[in-house]
Amino acid sequence: MKKLSELFETKENVLVKSIKINSKEIEKGDMFVCIKGVNTDRHDFIDEAIKNGASCIVGEKDIECSVPYIKVKNTNKILPDLCRKFYNFDNLNLKIIGITGTDGKTTTATSIQYLIGSDRCGYIGTNGCSCKKFTKDSPNSTPDPTVLYRYFYEFAEAGCEYVVMEASSEGFFRDRLLGLEFAAGAYTNITWEHINIHGTFENYVKSKVKLASQTNGKFIVNLNDKFHEKFSEASLNSLSYGEDPKSDLYIKDYSITPRYTIVTFVYQKKEYTFTSPLLGQFNVYNLACAFLVCLSLGFDIHDLIDNAINIDVSGRLEMIDMGQNFQVMVDYAHTPNGIQSILEFVRVLNVNRAIVVIGSAGERDYKKRPIMGRTVLEYADYAIFTYEDPRSEDPRDIINQMVSEVKDTNKFEIVIDRSLAIKRAIDIAEENDIVLVLGKGNETYEKLKDKVIYFNDIEESKKWLSERVQRESVLE
Repeated sequence: MKKLSELFETKENVLVKSIKINSKEIEKGDMFVCIKGVNTDRHDFIDEAIKNGASCIVGEKDIECSVPYIKVKNTNKILPDLCRKFYNFDNLNLKIIGITGTDGKTTTATSIQYLIGSDRCGYIGTNGCSCKKFTKDSPNSTPDPTVLYRYFYEFAEAGCEYVVMEASSEGFFRDRLLGLEFAAGAYTNITWEHINIHGTFENYVKSKVKLASQTNGKFIVNLNDKFHEKFSEASLNSLSYGEDPKSDLYIKDYSITPRYTIVTFVYQKKEYTFTSPLLGQFNVYNLACAFLVCLSLGFDIHDLIDNAINIDVSGRLEMIDMGQNFQVMVDYAHTPNGIQSILEFVRVLNVNRAIVVIGSAGERDYKKRPIMGRTVLEYADYAIFTYEDPRSEDPRDIINQMVSEVKDTNKFEIVIDRSLAIKRAIDIAEENDIVLVLGKGNETYEKLKDKVIYFNDIEESKKWLSERVQRESVLE
């Protein structure tokens, strides 16, 4: 809690209990900041905020109201610094690690937390907010500053020295990370994504590159990704990983099995071979990135190897086993590159057929939808297209876009209801097939046209798999 005069040059001394940008969440004593979104101007909700107990308002317009009002030039740009002051961020002594990229952010960030230890390192990203002492939901992969800096404060109170966070392109685009300095940063890869937000692919890349320019320590680049030079130029203090022997951390060899991966890294002219629970070539890269981030911060490679065996990333390549004679896997893959990587890995498992359940989010980049559909049916044997957070769009319109470039109509079917689509895939699976439920991982919601409902792919898969196993046991 702070006085308003501690946050702004004003004679007003009302107490500020918390900083909020959602008028519906305002409680007595909160400050309401009128930021502007793409479709929403929070100035329109000042009356509601005051009614709910706001002690003061921060906005850009000339407004008279019944509580102290602070006018600023740009609420979006001032919000991060305001939250820094409120939560005494500069005195928390936290080292912030940022991970960006199109695919692999969650796995890489989570791996870093495991390598350092959840008692010393907090995590913020798609899978929530967590450390050894607590786990919470996160509204976005990169939360707005009112949430982000509160989490920083809570991590420091829990004894953390580090926080690893997913730094999304949208987070930079919406100024959520403005002014934040990173002790270390990294990017995984860049492929086509989020053009609906950024307008062009070039703008998308520029947003990602901002992480490099805001990193004071080493910035880790993927030498096998064609955009590595853009990040290196922006950081001027970079280290590299990849399958190029010139990499600072050289991925010399790896052997992928259905249960584990044997990896050989070369670092500072020494060779290290160890076993990782992460599966697939793409995860070898994610692991290499995580290792090099930690090494750049001074951690011992032998300690990292010891901790690597414990890495567990919820909703990523999550196998569901109820004794059935086929496999079921849930994964977050929702980009053409991510889908291709998953399906290429599946071939290592020597399965019979790969059956994919997949959709594409509404009100998001529609240009990638035909690419997704084409990629799925190029690498999978059969697909069931369904909805995935359709929001205001008609799910059938989204699916029609996904299959618009698919010529073989015998390789897919459409089941609009996602739960029934998962059931259908499990029902048609035969011995040694694999069912892949892609797109949402361990998310716990579906965003429909007029409401948000509870929904979890892992739970739905378990439900329908259990139903089939029980049904077949009765018939035996």
